Parts: sequence; structure tokens; C-alpha cells
Amino acid sequence: MARLSMFLVMLAALLIPILMARFKISGVPTAVAEIVMGILIGKSCFNIVQVTSDLTQLSSLGVIILMFLSGMEIDFDLFRPGNNNEEQRWSPVKLAGMAFVGTLINAFVLGLILRMTGLFDNVFLSVILFSTIALGVVIATLKEKEILSRPMGQTILLTAVLGEVVPMFALTVYASVNGGNGSRIWLIVLLLLAAIFLLRRFKQPYNWFTKVTKSTTHLDIRLAFFLIFTLVIIAETVGAENILGAFLAGMVMKLLEPSEATRDKLTSIGYGFFIPIFFIMTGVRLNLRTLLSNAQALLLIPILVLCFILAKFWAFPVYRLRFGRRNSFAGGFLTVTTITLVLPSLQVARNLHTITATQSDAFILAAVIVCIVAPIVFNSGYHLDREDLIRQRVVFLGTNVLTVPVAQQLQRNWFDVRMVTDDEKNYKTYNSQVDQLTYLPNLDEQCLTDGKFFDTDILVTGFRRDDKNFKFGHLAKENGVNRVIVAQVNRTVDEGQLATLSQAGVELFNPFNVEASVMRSLIESPAVYQMLTSTEAGLFEVRVRNHKYTDRPLMDLPFVDQITISRIRRGNKWIVPTGGTTINYNDHIIFTAKDIGTVATIRRELSKQN
Repeated sequence: MARLSMFLVMLAALLIPILMARFKISGVPTAVAEIVMGILIGKSCFNIVQVTSDLTQLSSLGVIILMFLSGMEIDFDLFRPGNNNEEQRWSPVKLAGMAFVGTLINAFVLGLILRMTGLFDNVFLSVILFSTIALGVVIATLKEKEILSRPMGQTILLTAVLGEVVPMFALTVYASVNGGNGSRIWLIVLLLLAAIFLLRRFKQPYNWFTKVTKSTTHLDIRLAFFLIFTLVIIAETVGAENILGAFLAGMVMKLLEPSEATRDKLTSIGYGFFIPIFFIMTGVRLNLRTLLSNAQALLLIPILVLCFILAKFWAFPVYRLRFGRRNSFAGGFLTVTTITLVLPSLQVARNLHTITATQSDAFILAAVIVCIVAPIVFNSGYHLDREDLIRQRVVFLGTNVLTVPVAQQLQRNWFDVRMVTDDEKNYKTYNSQVDQLTYLPNLDEQCLTDGKFFDTDILVTGFRRDDKNFKFGHLAKENGVNRVIVAQVNRTVDEGQLATLSQAGVELFNPFNVEASVMRSLIESPAVYQMLTSTEAGLFEVRVRNHKYTDRPLMDLPFVDQITISRIRRGNKWIVPTGGTTINYNDHIIFTAKDIGTVATIRRELSKQN
């Protein structure tokens, strides 16, 4: 029977994504579908799968790896302070913090109400369960909507991060107190110190690992599992929960800045084998027959569903401070999603005998219900705003016949373009041709800072004077602009100045080299010249950020017959592509296409960040 149970669980894990794809079930998270499948084959329905020791161990590994991958999902860059536009005074960090504080208050009030009514008397556990947010499900939903890197997506993501990290530590305190280890809570500090030590110890060697690893060693994966088991063992030794150790291991791994290939391999191991077993076995263990025969439990389920929703109520008015009413409601409702931490929390509570099996099953079923409803409400209610469509923010310093046409073209392709000039005559000439043109008669660092012009992704200095271009290029880099492009107008300039700019990471644009290259193309290759100057054809570049197309050969691209790929730049190397060349994340593809419409579609599709 044990072997049959293992076979049926493996078969279920294989069939679930196939059936979801076949019947086009996209609104329900895969984790929820796996729990539902577990209910069908478990003791609630057909009872053809038994809980064996092997399945229990694999399930325990599944929740550990799930927490590890959840820790790896945290984007620490979102917590770093940065400049914000005046119109965006409500930053994602601030909004997420306010929303989660409101969630904790609501969860506490709801816990007191449940205790007063006699439905559930453990207020501390109620706060933990009602405040949790399924980070993995939220990220998957935001990726599918393609707004993960957008302001709304970042706000929801940060709220979900808080909804996973804070309850995680609260669960450890809860387990320590109720497990008789309250006096050892301070030992959790040792777990944090161990995580910091491992981070510092492997930060430098990790880059070396990536160079010497090969297909038969996979040092990056071995390091990941070493971190997992080391911190899990330390967590259990000091009286903390093993899932906290796994979560910290994931955070350490993320701070090591693993490559996309490493993350993909770890994700494949987790979601390809261990994690589905955990979710399926969660459904197998549910006993809905007992639950449905208990009148008090039946009453508890809709009340718990309502509590899960009301606990996250404050996300809506908080998000409304910056975003539209419809998207704020949809985004706030997505934070209702909760499943990943609820399950291990209930498992801990049952091990401590602080919750009955019936109450635990009621919480799980309520969590499954909201996990089905919340993504559906979000997907049907959220509509892309203009700021969701903006690709990058670009600031041009200087308005002339070179910069203005480029700015106009970028605006038509959903770039947020602003221009600055200190020439009143140019301002009057181009003001009607550029949407956001600012006249600053006394152009200096303070004026640019006050106007938030350094708060941009790309800054281009296009003055007709090299000294001004070099000056403001330096200032832009000193003020933290990621990409700075400086025009070199004169042929004879100080080579030392050019070297200094290059060392600072400034990109130089030399129109003389461009003109010479164009002239040479006209003489040697008229067709190439026509391609470069035509508005319907050209040589285009796109950076691959859509995971949908990574790890796939070029021949499998759905639009491969509409383009011709000439080169691929991977890091600092140029690759001559063939049909079997595999696309990696962050590859720069150089291609030509038949018309501008095709180019726009392909660039938009490949560059989507999800």
C-alpha cells in the first residue's frame, strides 16, 4: 500500500498541471489545485492514498524548500531608500508598511472577537494566521499580470513580504512559548548570527564557485542545500521552527546574488518534486467528512473566510492614497491570498496541541477558499494604468535637432520622457513639440535635484558644448543615476576627461563616429544604409526579461519566422546564433524585422519583466 500511495501522489503531481493546461484553468494557483487533488484522493473522498513515513518525510522536505524559495523571492533593493517623484510621495515601502500594520491591528481585533464568541480562543495564533500572505502565490499572480516591477506590483509584493516575514518570526515565538522553551527565545539570535556568518563566509567564494562548477558538480546547488540544512539544524537546536531556518537560508542565498540559471534550477527542484508532495499531502490529511458532520466547524468555515478578508481590509484605503479605486481594491484583495505559511503554522499548532484537528481543518479549508477567490478577483478587476505601461524614465538635458526627435519617438513607445533646457529661445521653439519640457534659466545641480530630474532610469546630456555635457554627466552619476549617456560634440577633447567618464560608467555618444559609420555603409553596403535610415526597417535590440522565453532554443520562438537575429550579447560576449541557441535571461538580442509594428510587438513581449 505504501508503494501504491507513493505512485498515486507522483501521478497526481504529474497530472495536475497537464489538466490545468488542458482545461485552461489559469485563475486558480497550482498549489490550491494540488490541495484539492489531495482532498479527492485522500481520506475525505476516495481514500486511496495513505499517509506513510516516506510521504511524510518528503512532505516535510517540501515545506522546508518552499520556505527557502520564499526567502529567495524577497527583493532587498525595494527596501533601499531612493529618490521619489514629487507626484509619487507615497512610496511602495511606506504604503506596504501602513497596510501591514493595519492588517496586524485587524487580525488582533478579529482574534478577540473569535475568543469572545467561543469559536476559537487562541488570539496569538489567530493574529499569525490572519496576517499571513502567500508570497509565492502573490508573486506568481503579479508575474502573470506582468506588473511585478511596476509601482503597484512592488507595493503588493512588499506587503506580501511583510506578511510572510513577520508571521514567520511570530510563529517561532509562539512555538517557543507554548512548547515550554520560552526562556530560550533569546537563542534565536544565534540563528540570525549564524545566517550572517554564512553570508559573509560564502559571499566572496560564491563568485569563484560559479566559475569552477560544471555539469557533474553544480556547486551552487550544493551550497544552497548546505545552507538549508545548516540553518534548519541550528533552528531546531535553539528551539526555533525549522521553517524559519529554511526561510533565512533563502534570504542568505538571495543576498549571494545567484544567477538566473541557479534560481531556475532550485525552483525546478522545489516545484518539480518536493513542494507538490507537500501540498497534495496537505489535502490527503484533511478529513472533510468529520468536518462536515460537525455543526460548529461548518459555522466556523465561512466566519474564517470572512476574517481572512477583513484582516486585509486596510490595504484598500492605504493603496487608494496613490492608486485608482479599482486597482486599489483588486490589489488589496490579492493580499487576502494565504496558504503557504498557514499550513506549517497549523502543523506546529497541532504538534503543540494548541488547536484541535477540526479547527485546523476548518482553517485550511477557509485558506483554500480565499486562495481560489483572491487571484480571480484580482485578475478580473485589475486594469493596467499608464505607469504600468511605462518602460523606462528618460531625462534629456538640452533641446536641439538631435535630442527632440529622439524624445518624440521614445514617447510614442511608452517611455516617460522629460526634457530640460536653459535656452529660452529653444524652449519657445520646442515647447509645443515636447510634452514635458522644463525651462531652467540657471541650470545647476540644485535645480536638477529640486526638480527630481536625477530620479530617472536614463539621463542623456545633449548640449552643444562638451564642457556642459561632461559636467552634468558627472553630476548625474554622483546623484545615483543608473545609466548616463553623454554626447561628445567636438573631435578634440581632453582624453583624460573621456577616460574619467568611462571609469565612472558613463556611456559616450560620438556623432562623428556615427556619421563616419553611416557614410561607410552608404559606400560599401547601400542596403545596410537603407536599413539603418528606413523608418520601416532597421537593426533593433531587446533585452530578454520575460521568463516565458528563457531556456528555449531560438527555433521554438513563436515569432521566429518574422525576424532575423544577427547577434546575441550575453554579458561581455557576442554569440553568433543558430536555431538551437538557447536564450538566457538578460540576453541582448540584435535583430531585424519586416515592419515597425512587428518590432514593437516583439520588443514588448521579450522585455516584459515577470
